Amino acid sequence: MNGPAGLYVHIPFCLTRCGYCDFNTYAGLDSLAGTYVRALAKEADLAAPAWTGMPFASIFLGGGTPTMLPAGTIRSLLRSLRRRFVVDARAEVTSEANPDTVDAEYLSALRDAGITRLSLGVQSFDVAVLAALERIHLPQAARGAFDAARGAGFDNVNLDLIYGANGETLESWRETLGEAIAMGPEHLSCYALTIEPATPLGRKVAAGLVPPPDPDLQAEMYDLACDALRQAGYRHYEVSNWAKPGFECAHNLGYWEDRPYLGLGAGAHSYRDGRRWWNLRPPQHYMAEVDGGRLPIGGQEHLTDDERRIERLLLGLRVASGIPADWVEPARLEPFVVEGLAHRRDGRLVLTDRGMLLANDVVLALAE
Repeated sequence: MNGPAGLYVHIPFCLTRCGYCDFNTYAGLDSLAGTYVRALAKEADLAAPAWTGMPFASIFLGGGTPTMLPAGTIRSLLRSLRRRFVVDARAEVTSEANPDTVDAEYLSALRDAGITRLSLGVQSFDVAVLAALERIHLPQAARGAFDAARGAGFDNVNLDLIYGANGETLESWRETLGEAIAMGPEHLSCYALTIEPATPLGRKVAAGLVPPPDPDLQAEMYDLACDALRQAGYRHYEVSNWAKPGFECAHNLGYWEDRPYLGLGAGAHSYRDGRRWWNLRPPQHYMAEVDGGRLPIGGQEHLTDDERRIERLLLGLRVASGIPADWVEPARLEPFVVEGLAHRRDGRLVLTDRGMLLANDVVLALAE
């Protein structure tokens, strides 16, 4: 599918590494930041010719913690990306942020640097839940960061929340949701905690030191989020994402709408025309490859027609707009309509809230 495309930039540095995190992030390597950002600019030079003429509708700085970089460095990085790629002047430009790494002065500088959307990693407003997740910030830091973002002029703010951590109750989750809603962000992402085997938390679960998340409780928490956010005026536009009308994340919609994207940085993934590729993960290896004038590709795959069909089903059914109903045989679809997991609307097949929770299972059944 043609553009507009999305541009993802991976910043792998963190203050600490949370026990549940399986992303390509590193604590204690921030001394490499200057060299790493120069490598990003050089990788952009190497990648740009293949994307000549492709319009980009969004830039997303993720990680890791992009806000560990000085705001001036982010400004320079964004300017260099706009010189190398055809980035829409009104592009959505997002930066993830750890509440402990920002203040009013920094956020004002970040806004001036060209960031238009801020995504705060709040995760919870319950101190015990934050401890279970091994987050180092406290709820007051998240509140302060949000207020500072408003003071800096950010009118498009997302709060990331995680539910289902050890010891979290339905009531605790209700209180976190209530506080988040009261703050009035334009966007909320609510993710069920998943246990990745290679993480510290995964090893604790495997050793029996920490219980795994209770799927039934997580389902209740999901239902609670759907109800509370709907009542507060948020639209459930993707499995884990809710937005006030007009504030859906353009960058993430690109992934779900099967549009191309280019990833820059250590471990970043890219996709175009059925080909998916990814960069070397260790920052030092990534930087050495780029320094040698080579694209830092660590691997790639070409999707078969059947793989692309299944992926289009999965991605399309994750969003509220769904897929064309004629992509699925009516007889195969009917049981999911009867069970209340899907419905037909204006010639499209759309999953209900409950269907979205079970999207992977639904797609596997429909694709058989």
